[in-house]
Amino acid sequence: MPVFEREVRVSAPLEDVWEFHATADGLVALTPEWMHLRVDETRGPDGEADPDELTPGSVVVSSIQPFGVGPRQRWVSEIVAREEGDHEAMFRDVMTEGPFPEWEHTHQFRAAGDLATIVHDRVRYELPGGRLGELAGPLGFVGMEPMFRFRHRKTKELLEA
Repeated sequence: MPVFEREVRVSAPLEDVWEFHATADGLVALTPEWMHLRVDETRGPDGEADPDELTPGSVVVSSIQPFGVGPRQRWVSEIVAREEGDHEAMFRDVMTEGPFPEWEHTHQFRAAGDLATIVHDRVRYELPGGRLGELAGPLGFVGMEPMFRFRHRKTKELLEA
C-alpha cells in the first residue's frame, strides 16, 4: 500500500499544537476552502455529540466537494489510537466510509525544545479503481502534497502568531 509522509517544524509548544489538532475545529481550520469540507456530525466513543476531544472510538462524519464540482463525497473517520507521553503525542484515524478503499492517517507530534514542535503526517492509502488504482497508487502524492503543504502552512500561521 502506498505511503505519503510530510513533516513541518512549528514554533509553538507541543501542548498548544496537540490541543489544536485534538478537535474537529482543528480539522476544519486545516482544510483548504477549495475542498468545501462540511462536518456533519462528531460523536465521542460513548455516542456523546460534539465531544471536547477526539479520543479512540470518536467518529467524525463529514463530506467534501473538491473545487465545488460533482456530488459531495461522504467521509467517515474513526479515531483508533491516541497516545500522549513525555515530549510526544500521536493519534491515528481510519476512514471507515469514503472515497478511498483504505485510508489510515497517523498524526505525530514531537517536542523540539520547549517552544517548537515537529508535526509529522503519515498516510497509508489505496486509491479507488481496483487494479488500476493499485498501479496509480504512488501518484497519490500529486494530490496529497498540495493538501498537506496547505495544512502545514496553516498550522504555522495559526499557532506561531
